[in-house]
Amino acid sequence: MATLKEKEELIDTIKGPRYYRVSIWGYGGESAYIDISKKAKDFWKPILDEHGDGDLVNYCINAEDERFNFDNIESVPPEANFLSDDEEGIGACSSWYEAPTELEHQWGVDFGSGNITVEEQKNKDYNSPVIRTIVDGEPLNDWTDEVMKQDDYKTEITDMQISEYESWTAPHILQFYSSEKGTFFDGIIETYGNFDPKKLMFHCLEYANGDDTLISVDYDGQEISNDGGDTNGKGYSAHIWDN
Repeated sequence: MATLKEKEELIDTIKGPRYYRVSIWGYGGESAYIDISKKAKDFWKPILDEHGDGDLVNYCINAEDERFNFDNIESVPPEANFLSDDEEGIGACSSWYEAPTELEHQWGVDFGSGNITVEEQKNKDYNSPVIRTIVDGEPLNDWTDEVMKQDDYKTEITDMQISEYESWTAPHILQFYSSEKGTFFDGIIETYGNFDPKKLMFHCLEYANGDDTLISVDYDGQEISNDGGDTNGKGYSAHIWDN
């Protein structure tokens, strides 16, 4: 004889699929980690230390079309032209997010600065009417911890890994960072029955700058397709260090 729970699950199945929109928003950004030569480091690092990152940022965002507006330098010598497609620094330049000697690329919301909203929708269309709000803009870090705390952390819904930066052999590294604010993740779960937060899994990578960046979200073992975010740039910064 079927239990009450089994009967309820059967009814949910007969009703058909249900749709839940997961939105994750807050602060994060995009980073390029670039292997630069000692000559490039010797040119840019003193300028960075004395004047800040203004000229280096100007170079990175304008190198592709060479429309510079420097404050403290006249031009960039070939040996410091690290975005050039030519090893001698005299060829055409790529954009900072497609650097020819890029080591790693980072994009997403910072796990500690993100918020989560979960809404049940009538269907999976983008403008579908919302039936109910299940999670209403809760801090992502706190909310996931609260979910795991409910069964004394027997169920893990966060997967914290480390990116490849620990294996880098490049002696001199430049990070260019575009700070952004807005929605970084927006995806639909299509399932039967009620939304179960314990079926979620948030995959994060710790990058060289120390940020834990959300890279993907699963539900019931399946990756949720990210339909795209809507973020606004808040500014740029550039950093150089010896590895």
